[in-house]
Amino acid sequence: MPRTLSHVGLRPLLFVLLLLAALAVHGTSYATDAAAPKEGILLVAFGTSVPEAQPAFKAVDAEFKKAFPGSPVVWAYTSQIIRKKLAEQGHPVGGISDGMAQLAKDGVKVVRVQSLHVLAGEEFTALERAVLLDVSKNPGRFEAVFMGRPMLESKSDAQELLAAIQADTKSQRGKNTALVLMGHGQSHGRADLAFEGVRAVFTAADKNIHMATVEGARSFEDLLKELKAAKIKHVVIAPLMLVAGDHARNDLAGDEDDSWATQLKKAGIKVDTHLKGLGETPGAAAILVRHAKESTDDLTKEPKKP
Repeated sequence: MPRTLSHVGLRPLLFVLLLLAALAVHGTSYATDAAAPKEGILLVAFGTSVPEAQPAFKAVDAEFKKAFPGSPVVWAYTSQIIRKKLAEQGHPVGGISDGMAQLAKDGVKVVRVQSLHVLAGEEFTALERAVLLDVSKNPGRFEAVFMGRPMLESKSDAQELLAAIQADTKSQRGKNTALVLMGHGQSHGRADLAFEGVRAVFTAADKNIHMATVEGARSFEDLLKELKAAKIKHVVIAPLMLVAGDHARNDLAGDEDDSWATQLKKAGIKVDTHLKGLGETPGAAAILVRHAKESTDDLTKEPKKP
């Protein structure tokens, strides 16, 4: 008579079969991961040649390498003047086409281009054109090229950044100390309305925040009138820019007669400085990382229409 397994004897066999099935599934997932297209990051900024501004870029670089482990992170500067100056100093940084070529050389198939601009102005438009031109000149080089939007695109972005700025400047601000933020702006008006939107979000949450731009429609004169009307006697000045570069150290906090700091002091206002770029403000770079991860704008394909 053939031998049969008892109910108790079946248990070890069932356990082994289930274990083998689990291992097979586990192995399949590893095979799928290995077959996934290699992803790389291209971080694009205007650039800076000011050594004191570098900590902001280093902090952003570290944030992206942490968020995209195993993916190459390449930098590109859009300013030809800055690139030339750095090359002469022995610290070359390439442009957008150089960065794309490097990622292709690294074997990347999916590129995430992340703008490090604060708002979408003329420079961001030029960035998009440059990436699109590179994609059109090299068809099929990448399976996808996703474009990440600048830091401040939505109300929630502005609220998240405001919380980061408030936390970072808290120790310098007393009960009646105002925070003055310098944005860049553009003389021909691009991003003026976006700046006003950010200003509205900031001031709605904190009445002691005052903002203006170096080149935009909201000028220092507008800012000074606002501070005088509010009878502000003490301010902390800080850049609303990725790095605390030339504008922050000269136009904002410099000793020249036309700097904001000098003019504020002449108006009888006590001035403290907070010379940190947004890149080195804890929590700010996380917004850029989120934009890079969430982007579905593939520049190798036609835009999707609803």
